[in-house]
Amino acid sequence: MRGNVVKEKSFNFAVRVVNLSKYLIEQKREFVLSKQILRAGTAIGALVRESEHAESKADFIHKLSVALKEANEADYWLDLLHTTKYLEAKQHQCLKTDLIELLKLLTAILKTSKNS
Repeated sequence: MRGNVVKEKSFNFAVRVVNLSKYLIEQKREFVLSKQILRAGTAIGALVRESEHAESKADFIHKLSVALKEANEADYWLDLLHTTKYLEAKQHQCLKTDLIELLKLLTAILKTSKNS
């Protein structure tokens, strides 16, 4: 039996974002953007977890829609951190690849849920 892929990937992304936030604070002495990426990047997994116990189909769709919004916001913060030289190209691309995968998964789940 296969596990919940979006749950696992969103949790792993959250762990990476927590480590990124620690790096930004400790190594780069950056305190504002690090909190923004931390909030958005960890919210994705929290909302995916909440959706597992949604009260209705509409509630499920709403929670995953908010998760998708948070993922889009995290994408913005990653790009901003890269453009402002807080993240090197390799760090940025690695996180961005994981985030794009989450965006695609969430979009597909929402599309399927809305059409069923």
